[in-house]
Amino acid sequence: MLVLALLHPIANLSWWRWSVHPSTAVGIAALAALYIWASAKLQQRPTTGQRIYFFAGLLLLFGSLNGPLHDLSDDYLFSAHMVQHLLLTLAIPPLLLAGTPGWMLRPLLSRRYVAPLARYLTRAPIAFVVFNLTIAIWHLPPFYNAAMAHHGLHIVEHLTFMAAAVLMWWPLQSQLPEFPRLAYPGQMLYSFLMSIPMSIVAVYIAMADHVLYPAYSAAPRVFQLTPLEDQLLGALIMWIPGGIIFMIIMSVVFFKWNARGEDSTAGAQVDWKPSAA
Repeated sequence: MLVLALLHPIANLSWWRWSVHPSTAVGIAALAALYIWASAKLQQRPTTGQRIYFFAGLLLLFGSLNGPLHDLSDDYLFSAHMVQHLLLTLAIPPLLLAGTPGWMLRPLLSRRYVAPLARYLTRAPIAFVVFNLTIAIWHLPPFYNAAMAHHGLHIVEHLTFMAAAVLMWWPLQSQLPEFPRLAYPGQMLYSFLMSIPMSIVAVYIAMADHVLYPAYSAAPRVFQLTPLEDQLLGALIMWIPGGIIFMIIMSVVFFKWNARGEDSTAGAQVDWKPSAA
C-alpha cells in the first residue's frame, strides 16, 4: 500500500511524504543501467569523479521531478516551476555531461548518420539558437498552458528542455575533441550572450499586468503570494539566478584559460596536455 501511495499520480502537497512518479523513476533507472552497461560492454571504467558527477545528476533529476518541488511546480506555484526548470537546464545537464566520458559516447557519435547531425547541432551558434528558442517557445502562454493541461505534453516539455540544454552546454563541456569545445575566449563570449535571451523571456513575464498561466490562479495558496506575485517571483528566479550562473561560468572559464595559457581551440579540449617546452 505504501508503494501504491508513493506512485499515485495525483499530487498531494506534503513536506514529509515524497510522491514518486513512475515515468521519472523508470527513466532515471534506465539511464543509470545504460551507464553501467556501457561501462561493462566497452570494458572501461569512468573515473571516480565522473561517476560522482553522473549519479549526482541523476539524484538531482529525481529530486526535481518528484516530491515537494514537483508537486509545488505542477499544482501550486509558478515560481517553484521556474526553480525546477533552472535545475533541468542549468544544473542537471552539466553534471551528466561531466560524468559521461568521451569513450562512452564515441561509438554512438561515430555512426554514419549520427555524426554529421551531432556535429551540426553541437556547433555553438546552433546550440545557442536551439536552446533559447526552446525556452522562449515553451514559456509562451499557449504552449505553457497546454503543457500544464496535458501531462504527456508536460513530459515532452521537460525532455526538450534537457535535450536542448545538453546541446547548449556542449560548447563548454564537450568530452570529445572531435566535437570540440569553443576556445576559452569564445566560451566567455558564449556564456555572456547566453544570459541575454533568458533575461528577455523573464522580463516579458515580469512585466505582464495579468496572470499569463491561469492554472496557478485556481491553485490553493500555499504561501502568502497572489498569483500575480507568484508570477513575478518566478520571472525573477529565471532572470537573476539564471544570469548569475552564466557570470560564474565566465569566471571559471577565465581562470581555466589563465591556468592553461592557451587561446586556441585545442587548448580548451578535454584531452589537452601542456607542451613539452
